[in-house]
Amino acid sequence: MTSFSRRSALKVLGTVAASSSVRVSATVRVDDRVAEASGRCSWGKTHDRVWLGAAYWANPMEDWRVADGGIECSARGGDRNVHLLTHQFTNPEGKLRMAVQVKELDAGPKPSGAGFRVGIRSDLNEVKSNSFAKGGIPCGVVGEELVIGQSKSKLAAGTDTSDLKLVLTGEPSGRKYHLTLTAFDNDNKQVGSVERTVAGDRLLGNVAVVSNFDAATGPKQGSLYRFENWEATGDAFTVSHEHRFGPLLWSMYTLNDSRTADGFILKFTALTGPLGEGDNQTVELSCMQQNEWVDHQATLDTDAWTATFKIPGWDASVDTPYKLSYRERHTDGSQTILTRGGTIRANPSGRPLRLGALTCQNDYAFPYAPVAENVAKLDPDMLYFSGDQLYENHGGYGIVRRPADRAMLNYLRKYYQFGWAFGEVMRDRPTVVIPDDHDVFQGNIWGEGGAPMGRGSASDTGGYAQPARMVNVVHRTCTSHHPDAWDPKPCQQDISVYYTDLVYGDVGFAILADRQWKSAPTRVDTGPGRADHITSGDIDPKQLDGPELVLLGERQEEFLEQWAKNWDGHRLKVVFSQTVFAGVATHHGAYNGFLYGDLDCGGWPHTARNRAIELMKPGMPLHINGDQHLTTMVQYGVDEQRDGPWSFCTPAIAVGYPRWWRPDEMEMPHEHRPQHGLPNTGEFVDAFGNLAYVYAVGNPEVGRKRNRYELAHQKGSGFGLVTIDTQAKTYKCESFKFLIDATDGNADNQFPGWPVVIHQRENGGENVIA
Repeated sequence: MTSFSRRSALKVLGTVAASSSVRVSATVRVDDRVAEASGRCSWGKTHDRVWLGAAYWANPMEDWRVADGGIECSARGGDRNVHLLTHQFTNPEGKLRMAVQVKELDAGPKPSGAGFRVGIRSDLNEVKSNSFAKGGIPCGVVGEELVIGQSKSKLAAGTDTSDLKLVLTGEPSGRKYHLTLTAFDNDNKQVGSVERTVAGDRLLGNVAVVSNFDAATGPKQGSLYRFENWEATGDAFTVSHEHRFGPLLWSMYTLNDSRTADGFILKFTALTGPLGEGDNQTVELSCMQQNEWVDHQATLDTDAWTATFKIPGWDASVDTPYKLSYRERHTDGSQTILTRGGTIRANPSGRPLRLGALTCQNDYAFPYAPVAENVAKLDPDMLYFSGDQLYENHGGYGIVRRPADRAMLNYLRKYYQFGWAFGEVMRDRPTVVIPDDHDVFQGNIWGEGGAPMGRGSASDTGGYAQPARMVNVVHRTCTSHHPDAWDPKPCQQDISVYYTDLVYGDVGFAILADRQWKSAPTRVDTGPGRADHITSGDIDPKQLDGPELVLLGERQEEFLEQWAKNWDGHRLKVVFSQTVFAGVATHHGAYNGFLYGDLDCGGWPHTARNRAIELMKPGMPLHINGDQHLTTMVQYGVDEQRDGPWSFCTPAIAVGYPRWWRPDEMEMPHEHRPQHGLPNTGEFVDAFGNLAYVYAVGNPEVGRKRNRYELAHQKGSGFGLVTIDTQAKTYKCESFKFLIDATDGNADNQFPGWPVVIHQRENGGENVIA
């Protein structure tokens, strides 16, 4: 991987920031516009609910509620906060004023105060990443004192500290910035003030209200606080209404040639934040067809907060503008109509289909702007996200296993970061999204047909750790816009299934769930240590295999067999799944963390893996997958090297846990290195006995950079682009690095060995690339 300078990184970031316009139209009442411009909150007319509103991001969402015209934190833990997305402090030469009513609802044994926090910023200092940043200056009430950072002042004797109005003002003072925090009681009598002068650049970033300032406050220690009438005004702020997020958060759709009397079928899902019983429970979709708007309505699923539309007989020959509408009801009987528009693209028949392929987004690099902006500039016809739209660490504050309703909110809050980052590129093109292990809060998943997980860890124990109701929410939020499941019968625990096929752009796609039926590693003996990691070279691959072991499972195998032989409506095929069907990583986690094999890859179990490949072969598909955090081009072998389809494992959007494929230094035997002569390539046999011809690999550096985007680049992050040419019967695979401009023609934008063109007949085992 090439080195890059801080200057070049900032140049890319500047380009990203300059081009990140948001096409969201919103129709709101005049008094709402005035209130928003003045920085006044609008909870006074909001129904009780979890989602606080489009102008706010709550950390964590599940700990906050709108209640009786204010917002309340239901958790006693530290650093629960709500960011005002529309207002960023950008001008230390200007003035600011913020006010809020703070009420202590229930005092805890170790309260750490409440009020404002200012100057909250990430290394990027933009609104999305700032919303998860730590630091900033606390300005509020702690016990009997007012505080601004380290400055403190006692409140007047006898002050009722459980109900105070806090007013924070600021103005430039020479080369610095002077802050004053004043407290007023219910009679509007001043009961205290504190002042502090700081460097103006310390205030740059987001502003928030905070319940329990001290992040170390335990889950049972702090107080419960309520906030009302939050105001933020002054020319120190830049007010950006386009930073609002919701109530229509984003949408996803697929367009499928059903090969039936229904013709093309549009499946479309809109996602909202978690609303309340008093809120409108429907979403409207209007499509411009034959020069007039045709309206459709769908009811929100109140677990997943999705509204899904299914429209058969779709005219796929033309681009069709659409408009989503949500009518937000208010407690006074009025309503606000909010809209979000886009285009349903025409079916790209008769020309190459360009597919953006993405996977694995660890939130240290959120909001992944270089990837999102590069994908937008390349303008693919279709997108595929192959799993791990989130990790357990997303947004901080841990994960919730139970109860199911709280676990669902915990998941949704993390999942919303996916839509916040990629909602714009998903707006105008079909998108396929499949969940993987981290999406259901497991480091690995051995689904065992939907069984509940027993005692043990995700590294070895089969089944699902989360409640089935939460798992079904994961499936709905990711896949409800896909074509209907091939066989919709749920598996164990009534967990839904989503494997199916899709025909678009003269290409047939099989959408698989690698791990929903996969056997757990406890069924075999892998030696000492973790059951899913092979740490000894003395283990015979045959002892790791058996006819009873499952990869895809009987139901998906039956589907795959029929799909591979059916050519109705398409000329080329692609298999979408979570991970590569071979063990192509020698090192895990740390640079020297050598492993002989990892059962989490699709190369195990060996017999079931070979059976899946044999079922694919009549269709000669390209297999596109992710999960490994390491981009590879591999041709599978079953009876002999290179007699099966090719796999393109795409780079992670943001690599967290790194992997490497470094067989050369391990002196692993291999043959037939490709003509390009790149290291670590050729024909190999993995730890499970699988035959794999490794044509290209994008090994990372050891990540040491501090800037999130530079770190992601070092760690081998990026995205894939596949051009599927149904006339030439080829697949052009491109693997782009993270911090580049994909349109500038620089040959070093891609990982070594890419781009590469695969011919259809190679996927049937015919050797075309020598």
